[in-house]
Amino acid sequence: MERSAKMQGDSREDLIEAKAREIYSQVLEPEEPVRSPSEAVRLLEERFRLVVDPRIVKVTFAAFIIGRPVLFEGPPGTGKTEIGEALLRLWAGRAPFVLPASPDYDEYKVVGDFHPLMAMKYGFNEDSFIPRPLLAAMLLDTGALIDEIRRSSENFQNLLLDIIDKRRIVIPELKRTFRARGLGFQFIFTSNPDDVAQGELSDAFLRRVVRVEFTYPSPEEEQRIILLKLSDKPVVKSPLIRRVVDIVNELRRLGSLTHKPGVDASIAWVGLAQAVAKTEGSPQVTERHLLEVAQAALVKDPADEEAIRKVVDERLREG
Repeated sequence: MERSAKMQGDSREDLIEAKAREIYSQVLEPEEPVRSPSEAVRLLEERFRLVVDPRIVKVTFAAFIIGRPVLFEGPPGTGKTEIGEALLRLWAGRAPFVLPASPDYDEYKVVGDFHPLMAMKYGFNEDSFIPRPLLAAMLLDTGALIDEIRRSSENFQNLLLDIIDKRRIVIPELKRTFRARGLGFQFIFTSNPDDVAQGELSDAFLRRVVRVEFTYPSPEEEQRIILLKLSDKPVVKSPLIRRVVDIVNELRRLGSLTHKPGVDASIAWVGLAQAVAKTEGSPQVTERHLLEVAQAALVKDPADEEAIRKVVDERLREG
């Protein structure tokens, strides 16, 4: 009890919040929140080098205003996680907590638990309690992105329901209820419905979220994204980037592929080729550089190797 008084004077109510700030504030430095969708779209491109459909930003911010979490759902490599993290950061003015979903998540791993040695010394109270990401996000008024939510258990989804509905977290062991005090505390979940290593989302969970569908960008948008992510030199000429995009889109249409390349694969392919050209002192990227790194960038399953190599060889060598 004396330790609590030393840390917070006469205010025991602020002790857990003080711990959250002490533990997490260094990685969650405050910025000016951005609540305008048009300004967010501009900053996403200029600051985060992301090309985002304005409709996605508008719907996401509208959901935040009415206190609803958002589910970004679509195939891998479409930017769900990166865009979600950037939107939460802009909205709250702080970096969000990003939690890759796991079947063994429970309240102790994501809300808070008691440090064993501290509990032996001080008891199971505020002194020994350690706030974890979801509670810290609420106390610091920032967002939480839970990646691949379908990989979590039904128990974890149920844990989220009360937090989503009441914007509160109850810690029975402390006999305390923490409540969100600002609009910065928001959720974005990501999901790939075709992922085989997952379960189903409960009806109760789905009723509470605003679903935003993600698809692969148009060829023109994908070229813009690649250009935003590239370094200036060695030069990658636009016709070559267009051929990369055409090849990747052809691969996505192949029904036999286990892992279809996303936009991240397109970026990695050109980026690796650019790096190889740089090590050679070449002033620009050529078809040869792309051929040399194609397998490393595009093949995620050995079963896909032959089909990918055939398409890449045919489409690059024809130039």
